Amino acid sequence: MPLRLYNTLTRTKEEFRPLDSNNVRMYVCGPTVWDYAHIGNARPVIVFDLLFRLLRQLYGETRVTYVRNITDVDDKINAKAREEGVSIRDLTERTVQQFHADIAALGVLPPTVEPRATEHIAEMIAIIERLIAAGHAYAADGHVLFDVPSMKDYGQLSRRSLDEMMAGARVDVAPYKRGDMDFVLWKPSDAETPGWDSPWGRGRPGWHIECSAMSWKHLGEIFDIHGGGIDLVFPHHENEIAQTRCAFGHDVMANVWMHNGFLQVEGQKMSKSLGNFVTINELLKDWPGDVLRFNMLRTHYRQPIDWTFQSLQETRRILLSFQKHFVPDLDPTYGDEEPVEVLAALSDDLNTPAAIAALHEMVSAITKLERAWDPEQHRIRSRFSNALRFLGFERLDKFHHRGMGNLDEADKTKIEEIEALITARLDARKAKNWAESDRIRDELASMGIAIKDNKDGTTGWEVKR
Repeated sequence: MPLRLYNTLTRTKEEFRPLDSNNVRMYVCGPTVWDYAHIGNARPVIVFDLLFRLLRQLYGETRVTYVRNITDVDDKINAKAREEGVSIRDLTERTVQQFHADIAALGVLPPTVEPRATEHIAEMIAIIERLIAAGHAYAADGHVLFDVPSMKDYGQLSRRSLDEMMAGARVDVAPYKRGDMDFVLWKPSDAETPGWDSPWGRGRPGWHIECSAMSWKHLGEIFDIHGGGIDLVFPHHENEIAQTRCAFGHDVMANVWMHNGFLQVEGQKMSKSLGNFVTINELLKDWPGDVLRFNMLRTHYRQPIDWTFQSLQETRRILLSFQKHFVPDLDPTYGDEEPVEVLAALSDDLNTPAAIAALHEMVSAITKLERAWDPEQHRIRSRFSNALRFLGFERLDKFHHRGMGNLDEADKTKIEEIEALITARLDARKAKNWAESDRIRDELASMGIAIKDNKDGTTGWEVKR
């Protein structure tokens, strides 16, 4: 089955043809490690983990190189380290460990390579020198800037007007800049700011040059797929393309550009000012990682996703129903059953809703055959279990519930009763039936269940200690 992917660069879905089928190469922008990663950060991590799994399935586990970087030099990191009174290195090491622990709970495979920006300063300097030599960059007042007008087709990825690009780039007015759109490749560092020696004095890199350097080092001048969130299309990915193409003289940097859609929480853009900024780490205290992962996959990666408490409840119910049919130790007779329906769906631009629909169809088929011994039942159950493993749910038999104190984890009926009451309370609140809402809250309290509410609604529940 051919793999078809939507390419942001061409705005079309295309059949994927790797440059080298023996080494399929993908780069994805990773975290800036200054604090806990939020749930929006988890979306590209999960999306491109799934693509990594699919590419390994199609081309072979040893024939895919997946690079996901760590940005460990950034002004946010500098400010956070000063605020905490710790070294930059201590802060970034701690935050990287937090990130790894959080995404491991989401069933994410390690990338082939996880480069850090601070380990690629030499490559950044080399690219900047190439750009200056080719007339695409200039040094001024301790800075080096990319000369945007020198690239005649700048803006092909985002396809924005000049005014839109200027607004999106948050243009800084500076006397050393030749043009308003010119962006920083290198900037000076004072004595208290991390810096490295360079031909332009002690300084540190701009954000965009970091990814150009790391992708070049580990994947080459041109590679197959570049991914990230839709918010990175401009200016970050547009500027990566400009730097890399102009440094190496190619028409493309990556053949396919893929971007996942925005994530909002309870119908609103996530922000600290709205009080709905939620980290992966916080969610894992109340929900199993399997729930977070599956909830993310229920929406097609290119579509916006609304992260709600009700959707998490529904996801947990789905996984509980799937768990009944999951086989942890497959019969060797049927163990190699390939999940063809799921693979076909994913090969159509990672169509996870279609893949999940195929899982539900398999459950229906298993249920119809459950009352009689039938080899076909075992085949479908094996295919179903292999599909879940492929999607990242390797041990669904160990699926459990966090934040529930001494509640018997095996008592699924009790859990369903609690969540049905919570759903009824949410419906009562929407209808402004406050008396019914309070009655259900009191009923839950009598069962020893504490509801977690904030101004945006119910966010979870737990057993009262």
